[in-house]
Amino acid sequence: MVQCSNNLLGILNFFTFLLSIPILSAGIWLGKNAATECERFLDKPIVVLGIFLMFVSIAGLVGACCRVSCLLWLYLFAMFLLILLGFCFTIFAFAVTNRGAGEVLSDRGYREYRVGDYSNWLQKRVSNVKNWDRIKSCLIYSDVCSTFSSRYASVTVTQFYKTSLNALQSGCCKPSNDCNFTYIGPTNWTKTAGPYTNEDCNVWDNKPGTLCYDCQACKAGLLDNIRNSWKKVAQVNIVFLVFLIIVYSVGCCAFRNNRKRSWY
Repeated sequence: MVQCSNNLLGILNFFTFLLSIPILSAGIWLGKNAATECERFLDKPIVVLGIFLMFVSIAGLVGACCRVSCLLWLYLFAMFLLILLGFCFTIFAFAVTNRGAGEVLSDRGYREYRVGDYSNWLQKRVSNVKNWDRIKSCLIYSDVCSTFSSRYASVTVTQFYKTSLNALQSGCCKPSNDCNFTYIGPTNWTKTAGPYTNEDCNVWDNKPGTLCYDCQACKAGLLDNIRNSWKKVAQVNIVFLVFLIIVYSVGCCAFRNNRKRSWY
């Protein structure tokens, strides 16, 4: 049993070390070769994750296989912090995603979204002008609306209204249903005379780089995407936490074995 826990921990950390190499390499590659701010936004977190995994796995591997108790203690401390952070993130993710849902429209296959339906914390993130300018540039670069326009270019207005759109397509690529604009194409609408009850109607423009990217509906569509993604991540994170706790338990056994061996 003594040898088993140390060997098992060593094997787990060996594979973690191997995993850290492509993660770190990907972060460094992004930092040097990223063509846009959207891609560069990911390089630092990926590099930090790669370095963290590499050093923690080395500490666990050497501590378990070479019976170095101080390294194994550092490994267990880092694992404890990781479990604590994972637990806090899971609670936080469920807390900020408990609000928000698209509004069902009569005779429409899609929903429309309102920023005010989501948590205050998420609202503040998209209300920040600097944050939104960066997000908007990423949305434009990702061709969300150009792909949407090509896909539904040949449909009639009746067919379009019956189409099921995702949150970003509904919020960013077409005007709000409140505007009552005349449909020409998925991203081409003729404005009707105002005044409008929805401020997004004034913001809409048929230009591919404008559309409704500055609309509140577009921000709400992004929030709905984030909400759904975070919920999935939080659910997966529960399984990951269970795995971390098991590994931490094995590490505790290995640490206790090292201490017993040092007493002889």
